[in-house]
Amino acid sequence: MQHPLPTVSDHDKIHPPGVPAGIPARRWDALRHRVVGYFFAGLFGGVGRALCEPGQLPVRGIHRVLICRPNHRLGNALLISPLLAEVEALYPGAEIDIVSAGHAAGTLFGNRFLVRQIISLPSRIARHLWLSVKLLRQLRSNRYDLAIDASNGSQSGRLLLALVHARFKLGFPDERVGDQSAWRGLPCPEHFAQRGVFLLRTAYAGDVRRAYPPLNMRLSGDDREQARQALAGILGESTPRQRVVGIFANATGAKRYDTDWWMRFLDALQDLQPDVRIVELVADHGRSQLGEKFPAYYTRDLARLAAVIANMQAVISADCGVMHLAVASGAPTLGLFSVTSAEKYGPYGPSNGAVDTRALSAAEVAAIASDWLGTHRTGTH
Repeated sequence: MQHPLPTVSDHDKIHPPGVPAGIPARRWDALRHRVVGYFFAGLFGGVGRALCEPGQLPVRGIHRVLICRPNHRLGNALLISPLLAEVEALYPGAEIDIVSAGHAAGTLFGNRFLVRQIISLPSRIARHLWLSVKLLRQLRSNRYDLAIDASNGSQSGRLLLALVHARFKLGFPDERVGDQSAWRGLPCPEHFAQRGVFLLRTAYAGDVRRAYPPLNMRLSGDDREQARQALAGILGESTPRQRVVGIFANATGAKRYDTDWWMRFLDALQDLQPDVRIVELVADHGRSQLGEKFPAYYTRDLARLAAVIANMQAVISADCGVMHLAVASGAPTLGLFSVTSAEKYGPYGPSNGAVDTRALSAAEVAAIASDWLGTHRTGTH
């Protein structure tokens, strides 16, 4: 589905960190945007008028590329992997820097051959002001041929785009600039994973006629084999005789389903799919959310978690970063959505699916999941 250029993203507005008690998250977010917009109106307006227009990005001569996505959430880091793959495809001789927040991007993209460095800003810049200033000065000392603000509505991403030195700057047009931009009226993909690719392809002066890149962790064969052995040990079988389905039961705030809901869901699912082996993927806090009823795997290492998931026949997860990690590992993934838009943030790719659970019981969701599992009965991915 194609849509007009999107407005501010709602994915990070569920329960943003640092919101004062008693203030609704959306109201606080709007207030913060107004305050930041007031102080940096000149910078935002200047970079908005300097953005690369459709067809202006040259096919050759782009050697130093910067991708800006200063967000600490795992899912948001993973959702720029198609954009990274597109930069690698269009400019295979280039060198890429990435600005992120937190540590997820370093694990996800640190092994990519074209990635020179990943600059990770603190997730709480105000608490680490000196380090943040040092990193920003390091970033500003570089010269880029192309800098990309990979998100729409992110003031931190747009501020970075304004601060860095680049011949071409690419991002969604600022609504305050007016309707003069040639970007106005162009159809934009609904899914967040495709938007950065859409920007790059539309700005690119050449012709691109291929499918959008998938989310991809690019796991090594050694990682997959070691993970296969670990999973076999968890199940007590050298070669599992049944299909293995991973369950990740954690999510933030209102996106999380409680233990009782998951147990009703899994009881119904096992009645419908008795040949399935359930493995719980334990969240970072290290506590089972399924009553320790099932075999479980726990790690705080994202690469190891992805490798174990890659050996599963399917994953069912609430809407969260691990859901996107499962997609990037190559396992067919079913996402359960109760708050955010599955069209924007659902598991990305043809082997995956999403269920809006708001009007459904746990047993009804299980019936849908059972039908979905039936399409992956061979266990290949």
